[in-house]
Amino acid sequence: MKKNGFARICTAVPAVKPAAVEKNLEQIIALIEKTKDDKPDLLVLPELCISGYSCSDLFRQSSLLNRSRQSLMTLAEATVGLDFPVIAGLPLALSSSLYNCAAVLHRGQVLGIVPKTFLPNSNEFYEQRWFSSGRNCLEDTVTINGGEIPFGTDLIFRDSENPLMRFAIEICEDLWSPLPPSTNLSLGGALIIANPSASNELVGKADYRKQLCSQQSGRCLAAYAYASAGPGESTTDTVYGGDTLIYENGRLLKEGERFNPESSYICSDVDLEFLEYQRIASATWSQSMDLEAMPFRNVEFEGTPVPAKQKSGSAGLAGLLRSVDPHPFVPSSRDDRTARCREIFSIQSTALAARLSHIGCKTAVLGLSGGLDSTLALLVAREAFERAGLDISGLQCYTMPGFGTTKRTKGNAELLCEEMGIPLEVLDIKKVCTLQMEELDHHGEPSDVAYENVQARQRTMYLMNKANMLGGIVIGTGDLSELALGWCTYNGDHMSMYAVNTGVPKTLVRYLVQFVADQESNKKAAGILYDIIDTPISPELLPPDKQGDIQQKTEDVIGPYELHDFYLYQIVRCGFGPAKTLDLAEIAFAGTYDRKTIKKWLRSFIWRFFTQQFKRSCLPDGPKVGTIALSPRGDWRMPSDSDPEIWLNELESAE
Repeated sequence: MKKNGFARICTAVPAVKPAAVEKNLEQIIALIEKTKDDKPDLLVLPELCISGYSCSDLFRQSSLLNRSRQSLMTLAEATVGLDFPVIAGLPLALSSSLYNCAAVLHRGQVLGIVPKTFLPNSNEFYEQRWFSSGRNCLEDTVTINGGEIPFGTDLIFRDSENPLMRFAIEICEDLWSPLPPSTNLSLGGALIIANPSASNELVGKADYRKQLCSQQSGRCLAAYAYASAGPGESTTDTVYGGDTLIYENGRLLKEGERFNPESSYICSDVDLEFLEYQRIASATWSQSMDLEAMPFRNVEFEGTPVPAKQKSGSAGLAGLLRSVDPHPFVPSSRDDRTARCREIFSIQSTALAARLSHIGCKTAVLGLSGGLDSTLALLVAREAFERAGLDISGLQCYTMPGFGTTKRTKGNAELLCEEMGIPLEVLDIKKVCTLQMEELDHHGEPSDVAYENVQARQRTMYLMNKANMLGGIVIGTGDLSELALGWCTYNGDHMSMYAVNTGVPKTLVRYLVQFVADQESNKKAAGILYDIIDTPISPELLPPDKQGDIQQKTEDVIGPYELHDFYLYQIVRCGFGPAKTLDLAEIAFAGTYDRKTIKKWLRSFIWRFFTQQFKRSCLPDGPKVGTIALSPRGDWRMPSDSDPEIWLNELESAE
């Protein structure tokens, strides 16, 4: 999995007891042994787990301090046969001061020791009674067993075999401070922040703790691994629950069960390649590095080598400890999906209402086919007119039956406008399209793209001319997925005066229409919307079958939209190459599509995405609604004559 940019992180809570160093050591070593089967790349243990966090004034006792220091080397010896670093907490005296520290152990050595920066000293916490802040320490090494070990808050640990495996440490309260050390550590290059902690349990505190981890992970574009002291700590005045959390760029990947009296751990795979891409793509990140980044010391260790060649597919990502969402644009939870649709619909309708207001326009022209995209555009326009306080009579709709129009789609367009009280005019384009093909010396048979595009361009010409006559603007209906694939007719449905669906992927269009249908007070109109949702996706540019049903089905020609939206997300949003996208798709769509099918349509996606850029280079205005947009004025700038060879070769070389 390292070849694909993943790193496996474990956060663990040993069943420790305050001041019971020997017993604690046994529990820690036993827990390390348990995690070996999961083959982690990093193991994070809680704050002061060697001594126990709740020792209070016993921290001043030389017996406890000396035994904790000796046990550090015993614990280091337990890592001799391990390929992964272990982070464990202990109290450490240095130059007449005592520090709350986290030590990094690897293959029998102590790689470095990081002292805590911010010490809580109010309510139930009195750490300044015993410890000093690491930021005040003048020493940059500590001598243990005759060896000089890097010491300080400026350490970043780097795997010499894997340039993406870079981690740093902050301890408990450091996260709760206004300026967490992890901010600068991340700017210094750390992609993983480990937090050995001892956070007690109070009503509502667990939720706030998760918010902090999520926000810091997102702000730092990092993975955040949190492990807190468990119920074995003293319960004299407070209780510790053993919280374990793993985040990636603000997203919770794994959460452990609190209040477990036994030793426990969780593991998840974080995508370091994704995090690195996010930082490279962020202008704010590079500016922050210029302004805020401080000098750091790099501590190198030799991890497991990244294989030069790794099997692809299920073998290459075997046992991946994270879910791969097949529909990244569509929340799986119904409540979350409804909330997402409500927000997107509000963005779309507000954008159109504002545009109409800014240009002083009270009329909008819309081509209505009876398909999903134009229906969504109609619903957005209706809402926009209401938001702008405009008379709905200013929304002029036209259905323009051509050679492939079916009774079902034409009928739905007519019935929907009738039920919603929206003006609709029928403009049959077959006669003028036939005439134009005759003038072009075209044979008039549905055997080439000209036959189809004559219709698409004729419709756009009608709409543009009608808009001129009425003093209005043409509303575009094409969606984000169509733009990614270039599945639109240049200067046909590709063109409008404001494109309201331009930021909405196809897999989400259906749910947006359903969202409106579910709220529609007019039950007949809602029924029509549900039927439109069930209608096969088609441009209806080729004649129907003998039964009068849709024969030209888009997904039969270009592939399933759910696959293309998955590719779009992984390649554009995450920056992944074709090989990794292929492997992830095979996991996400296991049981739905085989690898051969996924590879076929991924090849098509890459080819179309590159060759159809010229259509995206001159898109009309339209609102961005999510993390991906392809506007040449906004998120995506790409030469229209870019060469896809590198991407296609990488895909072909994938097994």
